[in-house]
Amino acid sequence: MNKVWILVKREYKAAVRTKGFIVSLVLLPIMMGGGFAAYVLLEDKVDLKDKTVLVIDESQSVGDYLVKTAEYRNANEIIDEESGEKNGPAFLFKVIDKESDFEAQKLALSERVRDKEIHGFVHIGPDVINPGTDSDKTRIIYYAENSAMGNIRRWIANKSNDLIRQTRISEKGLDEAEVHSLFAFVDAEGMGLVSVDSKTGDVVDAKRSNELESFLVPYIMMLLIFMMIMMSAIPLLQAVMEEKSYRIAEVLLGSVTPWQFMLGKVLGGLAVSLTTAGIYIGGMFLTMSQMDDLPFTIPYDVLPWFFVYLIFAVVMYGSVMASLGSTCNDSKDAQNIQFPAMLPILIPMFLMMPLIQNPMSSFATWVSLFPPFTPMLMLVRQSTPVEIPMWQPILGVVGMLIFTILAVWAGGRIFRSSIIMVGKRPKFGTMIKYIIKG
Repeated sequence: MNKVWILVKREYKAAVRTKGFIVSLVLLPIMMGGGFAAYVLLEDKVDLKDKTVLVIDESQSVGDYLVKTAEYRNANEIIDEESGEKNGPAFLFKVIDKESDFEAQKLALSERVRDKEIHGFVHIGPDVINPGTDSDKTRIIYYAENSAMGNIRRWIANKSNDLIRQTRISEKGLDEAEVHSLFAFVDAEGMGLVSVDSKTGDVVDAKRSNELESFLVPYIMMLLIFMMIMMSAIPLLQAVMEEKSYRIAEVLLGSVTPWQFMLGKVLGGLAVSLTTAGIYIGGMFLTMSQMDDLPFTIPYDVLPWFFVYLIFAVVMYGSVMASLGSTCNDSKDAQNIQFPAMLPILIPMFLMMPLIQNPMSSFATWVSLFPPFTPMLMLVRQSTPVEIPMWQPILGVVGMLIFTILAVWAGGRIFRSSIIMVGKRPKFGTMIKYIIKG
């Protein structure tokens, strides 16, 4: 074990003393969480260019209402009161007549949109106020290059329906104020569960559920363990391949056994991942302690499980990557084999959202109990507000323990057979033979 410890220290120091380690500590969170950071930073950076929208109005009323409402908006709603500057684009609506050849007119208007002469155009059906049997005449259609994502479409829909509702109420001879109170929408507030204080025995009222917390906490926890695996386990494939191709492995094997060599590489990667995770979590605690109003609650009860899953994941995947690296002769072999080997790590990223939305479903339960997926997916489920039965994480740990032992055993046999073998390309059938026959 003394030789293994020497290898672990060698791998650990070689990793943490490099500039690349420091750079990755800073860049990885930025890259992985860049979408949220960009959203926060660019939330107020909107396009202030005026948007010209032409309206073909067959209802003879909605189009003029959109024009007047847009003029009011441009004069009163997009000007910052303090600075006097625009904080949003002006909507310039203009009503035009419908031509006899309507298809040709739509094509011509579409070309004007492509040429950036106008932003879009709207066609309002003749029966939008009082819908009849012909559904085509009751439609409001907005044409633009990015109509699905643009906020103009939602603005048109909201304002058009305001007028449609007012007109229908007036035609029925009803008081709009009274009708509005009849149809006032009452939302269903999301709350957690009532609990009992373990110290005082008092009943603790439920807390309001936070949609951001329900998504953000599982997302951050999974992202963190994913980054640790990518930083410590995945590089072992390339590292072992390089030491084999440069004959460094042959020198080391003069003093240690192949098993000790692989174990030292894996445990060195584990030490790097635990160091990195400790830095990130410590930084998170320090940052959150300086914030008064947190958008989410730190899941203290999940953090011990995080480190358990991290240890199993790094040892499991690290053993596989080190053994696969021992079968490669050059960087081309490593590149060909790396992506298939990473699939068990990438697949949980695609399964994250269904598990966050419904962590107690049968699918979520069984897929999180599949050992290669357990470290990430069980962690996601436990990070949600839903209380996961304790037998499931325990069973997941037992499954990971068995699978990790098998991965280390199989990886060790492949590593021992391949580490000094040069010139033979890695093949799946050959690896199976190494596992069975050694």
